[in-house]
Amino acid sequence: MLIPIQVVLGDLTTFEADAVVNAANAALAGGGGLDGALHRAAGPALMEACRALPATKAIRCPPGEARLTPGFRLPARFVLHAVGPIYASDPDPAATLASAYRAALRLCEQHGLRSVGLPALACGVYGYPPEQAAPIAVGVCRERRWDLDAITFVLTSAAMVTAWRRALRERDGAS
Repeated sequence: MLIPIQVVLGDLTTFEADAVVNAANAALAGGGGLDGALHRAAGPALMEACRALPATKAIRCPPGEARLTPGFRLPARFVLHAVGPIYASDPDPAATLASAYRAALRLCEQHGLRSVGLPALACGVYGYPPEQAAPIAVGVCRERRWDLDAITFVLTSAAMVTAWRRALRERDGAS
């Protein structure tokens, strides 16, 4: 049985789930877009938790990986900080993007989390074209039976929602 995947127009800072995925930078230093919004909504304890994670040369989470922190003041209990590729400079952006989504879903399983809200990783300032990112994101969610009850893509624009719903229809129609 396929895990239910929903695609909604919304705001991850108000999304109720066991975890939400942050489109983070490698330093886990906060930033603009979703990253900044989640940090503002969660409060300063989120930045403190990020700073407490081990770093190598200021890198706390390399591209293609994910790290877990509490959600603090967010409705989600946890934040999974996933770092996508910088589209123009990553030698294999599709592999890095898939790896980032996969790492976040694995963290859900490892910590017994049952529901997750996902963004359009790397589609903001990192420049990944949404029409190319959507099939990769959906593909990772469908590549195996993840031990989750629900996956929801919570996207910030109608164009993103359209791209993700198309990718989901095409993937599920082909299965």
